[in-house]
Amino acid sequence: MLKTITGGISAGIMIAIGGSVFLACDNKYVGAALFSVALLCICYLGYYLFTGKIGYLAYDYSAKNILSLAVGLLSNLIVTFLLGLLIRFALPSLGEKANTICNLKLEQSFVITFIRAIFCGILMYLAVEVFKSKKTPLGIIFCIPVFILSGFEHSVADMFYFGTSGIYNAKIITFEISAILGNTLGSLILPLLSKVGADNEKE
Repeated sequence: MLKTITGGISAGIMIAIGGSVFLACDNKYVGAALFSVALLCICYLGYYLFTGKIGYLAYDYSAKNILSLAVGLLSNLIVTFLLGLLIRFALPSLGEKANTICNLKLEQSFVITFIRAIFCGILMYLAVEVFKSKKTPLGIIFCIPVFILSGFEHSVADMFYFGTSGIYNAKIITFEISAILGNTLGSLILPLLSKVGADNEKE
């Protein structure tokens, strides 16, 4: 469990760095592409990112794995939020940009956030699975900019933006619940379909 916590903290640090460079770039396409450095480092170094792990719940739904996912998620969220506070203090201009982004996010309904998070979950699973199974970073390099430019919601990255934004109210909790549920469902769709197909071939 300690490895999960330290890995979750490390992943949170990388997401904060990815979010910072996205906020710092005037060109959103460049920012979206550079954000992928976060998941590249997470995958190559084996850090624990909830949105990269939750899809594999389809294959391992043991109590131990569920607990690890919960601990990893909590580590991710706490670290990204706290680092967001630091970035707001050290780089006020990024805080202003995050404030604009987060105000728009909080205007979304629960359902809209949930749907956007589903699609992000699909892309996150694909990015990690292509990296693992095909031994190539191409899934990460393309899937990360796609989810960002599409406006899909990543629960962990969003927590960093909220920390940086200076907006601290109860709406954030509702937003994050919706995003986490959407990321979870989205990440499970493709592996569950693959599992059903494989089981059917065995019969």
